[in-house]
Amino acid sequence: MRSCYRIVRVADGQLCYARAMAIRTELTLRLQNSPGTLARVCQVVAEEHINIVAINLASPLVVRMVVDNPIHAAGVLREQNHHVEERDVIFTTAPNDPGALLRVTRLIAEAGINMEYLYATAIEGQAMASFVVGVPDAERAATAAGL
Repeated sequence: MRSCYRIVRVADGQLCYARAMAIRTELTLRLQNSPGTLARVCQVVAEEHINIVAINLASPLVVRMVVDNPIHAAGVLREQNHHVEERDVIFTTAPNDPGALLRVTRLIAEAGINMEYLYATAIEGQAMASFVVGVPDAERAATAAGL
């Protein structure tokens, strides 16, 4: 993972450090539509002490995940006969306030980068939100956006 930090002002006016856009490896799996399939994937990852940083489950059961050790995770999932695709994505944090998603998407759009998908999470009352953005070329997108 390549990243740097920047100082941002959060909703309550305080300053904090936020990770600037980073390039992370995302793993994509296509699962069978049966009870417990996702739970078994999570169990395999957890038993190997791999932390899921972000996850998205979409229809028809396409799982995208960013983990803290993608090389190890991809290996153990393949050992369990999962087809795992790997790609670079943009992973970033932003202040958890109105307009956060607008700022992230505008920055990417102004760089002329097309987003293929995005998933995000925030906890109410917490200072920061996290975003995963799928783009055709994460390195070029980060460079073009000046990140």
